[in-house]
Amino acid sequence: MIDYEQYCRIRTYREEGLTTGQIAKKLDLDPRTVSKWMDSSGFQQRLPGHRPSKLDPFKRDILGMLERHPYSAAQVFQKIREQGFDGGYTIVKDYVRKVRPRKHKAYLKLNFAAGECAQVDWGSYGSIAVGSTRRRLSFFVMVLCYSRMMYAEFTVSQTMEHFLGCHQRALQYFGGSPSRIMVDNLKSAVLKRVTGRAPVFNPKYLDFANQYGFTIVPCGVGKGNEKGIVENAVGYIKKNFLAGLDPGDFKTVNPAVVHWLENIANVRNHGETRKRPKDMFAEESALLHRLPQEPYDIGTITRVRATRQFRITLDTNRYSVPAEYGSTGLTMKIYPDRLCIYHDNKLIARHTRSYDRYQDIEDPDHPKALLQQRRKARDQKMLMRFLTISSNSERYYRGLVEKKLNVMHHIRQIVGLSEIYSQEQVARAITDALEFRAFSCDYIANLLEQRKYFTQPCGALHLTRASDLLELEIREPDITVYTGKENNE
Repeated sequence: MIDYEQYCRIRTYREEGLTTGQIAKKLDLDPRTVSKWMDSSGFQQRLPGHRPSKLDPFKRDILGMLERHPYSAAQVFQKIREQGFDGGYTIVKDYVRKVRPRKHKAYLKLNFAAGECAQVDWGSYGSIAVGSTRRRLSFFVMVLCYSRMMYAEFTVSQTMEHFLGCHQRALQYFGGSPSRIMVDNLKSAVLKRVTGRAPVFNPKYLDFANQYGFTIVPCGVGKGNEKGIVENAVGYIKKNFLAGLDPGDFKTVNPAVVHWLENIANVRNHGETRKRPKDMFAEESALLHRLPQEPYDIGTITRVRATRQFRITLDTNRYSVPAEYGSTGLTMKIYPDRLCIYHDNKLIARHTRSYDRYQDIEDPDHPKALLQQRRKARDQKMLMRFLTISSNSERYYRGLVEKKLNVMHHIRQIVGLSEIYSQEQVARAITDALEFRAFSCDYIANLLEQRKYFTQPCGALHLTRASDLLELEIREPDITVYTGKENNE
């Protein structure tokens, strides 16, 4: 269907002598449409009329069904098919949507007094590089409902120790805790929720709440709107702070969000209160509960068993324990930044927590006991070899001990000499050294070296040409040199 303006252009181009194909190309129309209007006596607009549909005989029944019950379009389609409808599902769905518009729920606006309540929630935003791997980037948000003062912190995990750690730092940021904290039904807060019964809270979170003096208020099942304040804050962080942000390193994210909170989020005019959260917080802060003197221990405790390679595993990473605790049941306490390992309430290992994957993290002191055991075994074998060299080896060993020398060093050197010289030579050197009470591997080496060059006794000197060697002629000395000198003087 063309409009009146297009009809006038067709008539004008025809008067100018253009063909049907040329007019169709200029106006981007089908040539058949141009030919039809060129031959018409005038423009007549098509009036909207009713096009017959296969659904027409069933529309009255459909309206009756929807008035009696909230049937879905699929249920309506199934019922009219039983009555003889042979059309498609799409026209049924479109008609049901038209006669029964989607209903939007209305919600009451909640008002809160100063210091009464805070809301918490998690948000996610893609992933971030951590070492050689990538982790999901999460952020924790807590908002005071009265002042809209906000705290945010980024993590790469949403486990219990991170959940409590973020709570702890948020309350320290506010300088106190509200009377209530509203949370979603996540497992870190609510273990079980049955309609008509009191919720079963996570014991760790409940203990944390009791120490900090607030009551846990979970939202109704499927009613996340009850904590709409913090959900709006999550959306605000995504649209304002994270939009266009490309954090190359996780270490830079939290300092950046602290700067954003102090200079943008908490000093802007809030869209709901029309006031700056920081200004309203000055009034609310005095009504918050004081924080406990001792912070809550947020560590998560779990039982683990060390491997034969004296390692325990956490999140694909392996951490060492002292070698003597290999294949032993241990207790591990996990914190966001570290993990501590205990045996019978004794701390045996402590490591900085890694968020990389498949790393082997070893304390250099942990394998020392195992290496010491191996060294003792080697020394025992070396001593046995030394004692077999000579019947005097044991006496020489006691002499080394009495001198308080490094016994195994000297024994290893003497055994090494037995591989260079014969065992009989080394045994004779040990016997000679005992006579001189010379206890050292250096003395043994010196004796062996001397006997290497002086193995035959020296014989008498025989002269074969006595006349040449013994009958020597010596001229008388000339003393006139001295007497002449005296005369001159």
